[in-house]
Amino acid sequence: MSNVAIVYHSGYGHTQALAEAVAKGVRSVPGIDVSLIPVAEAESRAAELDAADAIVFGSPTYMGGVSADFAKFKDWTSSRWMEGKWRNKLAAGFTVSASWNGDKHNTLYQLLTLAVQHGMVWVGLGLPPGNNHSKGSSADLNRVGASIGAMAQANADQGVEGIGASDFKTFEALGRRVAEATRRWREVPIAEAA
Repeated sequence: MSNVAIVYHSGYGHTQALAEAVAKGVRSVPGIDVSLIPVAEAESRAAELDAADAIVFGSPTYMGGVSADFAKFKDWTSSRWMEGKWRNKLAAGFTVSASWNGDKHNTLYQLLTLAVQHGMVWVGLGLPPGNNHSKGSSADLNRVGASIGAMAQANADQGVEGIGASDFKTFEALGRRVAEATRRWREVPIAEAA
């Protein structure tokens, strides 16, 4: 059985709720297990990350980038990089901020860079942008219009209830896409470089 690990930091609960939505999407694909790993537990759960076929990275966007807690995890991963532990795994990412823009792309690029530095293969969102024409609405999937990964907007003065229902569905779609890609990736053996 293939497995996907979702490693994330959540300062106020929004990122955790969205990580759970990604996990729900992963679970919708038969034959795929999923683990939710807060960054604070990553070191003690390194074996789970090393054994995963895909790792999905999640961080809130704070001041235009990953959170300090996620950055600490990112730096810790150099121990995995030194041993090539995550080479040829699939990777994806997601983020949330209070602002509609909030420089969330910068956070996704940080997650993408982390993945490719590890020799991982990035899986994008794969959805067209929503809510970008006169017949669109905030109920559209991918209402924030991301392509690199999943993005959500959550009002700063609200808890998880401030996240739009379409964002949860978009994050489920990311989880399903990663799970489907993982199944296909695992069906074809990958020759390790000599």
